[in-house]
Amino acid sequence: MKPEPHARRRHAVSLALGVVCVLIMSWAAGLAWFVRDARRPPRMPPPCDGAVALTGGQGRIEASLQLMAQHRARRLLISGVDPHATLGDFLTRAPRVLPLEVWLRTTLGRQATSTLGNADETAQWVRAQDIHSLIVVTAGYHIRRAMMEIARAAPGVTLYPFAVQPPALLHPRRLATWRLLVVEYDKWLLACIDTARWTRPVHGLIHHDDIRPATSHAVPP
Repeated sequence: MKPEPHARRRHAVSLALGVVCVLIMSWAAGLAWFVRDARRPPRMPPPCDGAVALTGGQGRIEASLQLMAQHRARRLLISGVDPHATLGDFLTRAPRVLPLEVWLRTTLGRQATSTLGNADETAQWVRAQDIHSLIVVTAGYHIRRAMMEIARAAPGVTLYPFAVQPPALLHPRRLATWRLLVVEYDKWLLACIDTARWTRPVHGLIHHDDIRPATSHAVPP
């Protein structure tokens, strides 16, 4: 005896609701892991051929210059710099007075306007500088997506993360912080299936408050 049509509909609705609930719970569990991972203190990387700082948030450039001063990297790329900025504009952001050789081994990348652009710009730079190991300096909530995109753009280069803790993560209960984390988590999920490559023409137009250039120094997740 065949089930009644309304019984089949109820079964289909129940099944759909069950799938939706599982997806929501999986998304929420992933978000909890992502937030915890984003707030994890950085580990000091081993000495590498180079380092790249992805502009767009506080502390990233300062941290990369500090790594250079500690001889953790031979060369530095600051990716996503404003077209009109100069190396002298970054002098005031240095954690301390740095040797001249640090500045001589620092390159300003002016092409990138997004994480995808950062990855492409970094890939060009590592090939030009014959770099085989690279420290990636960016915010904790951005580090996994940045590492993923750079790994795709520059296969064969060994990457080491150095996650900076931005001011936003110091206030985890604020709505703006959670909005930022949710946006970054969703962007990371989309990056896992490489949607950025499909939407390249509009990728540089999609920004949130933390990555929109606040000064003339930086633009980048």
